[in-house]
Amino acid sequence: MKVAIIMGSTSDLETMSGAFGILEDFGIEFEKRVISAHRTPELMFEYTKGLKERGFGVVIAGAGGAAHLAGVAAGLTTLPVIAVPMPTKNLGGLDSLLSMVQMPTGIPVATVAIGGAKNAAILAAEILALSDKEIDGKIAAYREASAEKIRNTVI
Repeated sequence: MKVAIIMGSTSDLETMSGAFGILEDFGIEFEKRVISAHRTPELMFEYTKGLKERGFGVVIAGAGGAAHLAGVAAGLTTLPVIAVPMPTKNLGGLDSLLSMVQMPTGIPVATVAIGGAKNAAILAAEILALSDKEIDGKIAAYREASAEKIRNTVI
């Protein structure tokens, strides 16, 4: 299964690039698109409605400000949606975070930390690992390598 990474603007690309590397390390195929829930609602609808049929298993949505991208995606698909709130100039990303976590009952969106694209990718991998032992093994090795790095740190 693949991961769809959508972002509201090209300005989100730098933050969202953290997810690309993680997914590449785990050998997970992904597609990235800029789609605005507000400026291109028809594209949002068309793209999101066909994800499951095209072999996607998880959506990662990064957006700032009003940050409706993840919520709209979750309303259009039954795939798990993981939201990445973007840091913003005016409120530091708190506006994005609050927008993403206040979803109505029945339309859940998992939300990571502001700017947390790497954790979004790890969570997406963990979801896919429920039915893929190879990904599960890569996640276990990743965690062990992280723990080993800490164990070997001398101050």
